[in-house]
Amino acid sequence: MAKYRRSLPLMKGGTFLSDGGMETTLIFHEGVELPHFASFVLLSTSEGRRRLLNYYTRYLDIAQHHGTGFVLDTATWRASADWGSKLGYDARALAELNQNAVYLLTELRAEYERPQAPIVLNGAIGPRGDGYRAGRMSPDEAEDYHAAQVAAFAVSDADMICAYTITNIDEAIGIARSAQSHGMPCAISFTVETDGRLPNGRSLKDAIEIVDAATGRFPQYYMINCAHPDHFEASLDTGSAWIHRIGGIRANASAKSHSELDESETLDAGDPADLGQRYRMLTDRLPRLRVLGGCCGTDHRHIAAICEACLSPTALSA
Repeated sequence: MAKYRRSLPLMKGGTFLSDGGMETTLIFHEGVELPHFASFVLLSTSEGRRRLLNYYTRYLDIAQHHGTGFVLDTATWRASADWGSKLGYDARALAELNQNAVYLLTELRAEYERPQAPIVLNGAIGPRGDGYRAGRMSPDEAEDYHAAQVAAFAVSDADMICAYTITNIDEAIGIARSAQSHGMPCAISFTVETDGRLPNGRSLKDAIEIVDAATGRFPQYYMINCAHPDHFEASLDTGSAWIHRIGGIRANASAKSHSELDESETLDAGDPADLGQRYRMLTDRLPRLRVLGGCCGTDHRHIAAICEACLSPTALSA
């Protein structure tokens, strides 16, 4: 039974960490082959599950040291029908893998959770298409496509779902509607280009306000992921109401564009200390920012630097 589905602790305040760039860490630091950037394939073997557990514990140790809560994401960003089909997984196998991904996290929560540092189990959903390109689906099509993965999480112990690296507004609406129909709290995380806009040119303001209007403000909060803070800082109008809907940041380590990252054969890990300071400035500008994590190129060093910048006694008294 889901522990926090009816009352998410991160909606009550406090800081919650999350992990970094799972896929880039596994590929570039650990030499793991992830076809189609799909980390869910590791759930199929005992060795793969061991790798995932080792990956998660690096971040949970950091959170435990700082006494923060944690949003623990499943390794299922690619575990939807189109991507699963490319890798030989049918609908039944995918449903089982999504549920097993949550089960893996329940073991970690039992070990690491403390009364004042709750751990929220989050079912991670990715876009139907490429995370760097604008997809084209109607809200109804998106709702239908993502329903199977949402349904799998709904019958698991997942407390919520979050759709990451979403590039268009209609897909976000469909995912939120699917979550609502299955009784799953959800968050939507958009990605932006170097100009702070979605790949189709729409602004973050438009994206958040349109999804809210179409879903009765169903998403618990919104996030920005897979972009460097330098790409979106200027678009954050601190005087606008929509800013209060942003509850999480999972930024890239690199300030390169998506197209540059796509073409790169090496990992750009950026500067962890600089990224931490940028997060510190974002916490000042985003009054409802709760979830601090990373995306492509980030690892436990970046999350540790973010904690030092945002959660150290010096930072808290600044």
